[in-house]
Amino acid sequence: MARYAEPMARLIEELKKLPGVGTKNAQRYAFHLLRGSDDDAVALADAVRDLKASLRLCSICNNVTDIDPCAYCASPVRNQKLVCVVEEATNIGTVERSQTYQGVYHVLHGTLSPLHGVGPDQLRAESLVRRVERGEVDEVILATSPTLEGEATADWLATALRGFAVKITRIATGVPAGSDIEYADEVTMARAIEGRRVI
Repeated sequence: MARYAEPMARLIEELKKLPGVGTKNAQRYAFHLLRGSDDDAVALADAVRDLKASLRLCSICNNVTDIDPCAYCASPVRNQKLVCVVEEATNIGTVERSQTYQGVYHVLHGTLSPLHGVGPDQLRAESLVRRVERGEVDEVILATSPTLEGEATADWLATALRGFAVKITRIATGVPAGSDIEYADEVTMARAIEGRRVI
């Protein structure tokens, strides 16, 4: 890497910690900030500082929020007895874009991954189990990713909830809309066949 003045090198190193940002992008961002106005740099620094100071986890669902409970858990129009379990708070946006789901969420903040030292105790599932145990939930939709870790997490949660009076469902997986089945792998195609429905 080229030798930069210490403040520039430090900023580049910090920017590289962001997901998907390599050395070249970090350098571009750093020089963009350097060329920008002082007001822009201060606004960015203030936004990052406010983000860390103002956001916390919802006491009900673990969503990242600035109010507690979060807007979903506090909503009088959402079905509070229908809970969609997701791996990360960013997954909520994906579900919301479907414009078909009107329940609430539960964020695990990860998946089971023994290779990375993530077991059941590292996931934020205890409050979900308590909600189900108290009879506050009619259905739990397991919307973890169809990866090895996501499937293991869904299986583990289903087992943990099976003893309670709650319907447990798993999101369907299969061939994405707009794609050609020629490019679907065998697991995706098998799930698409298994998840078929009458039309």
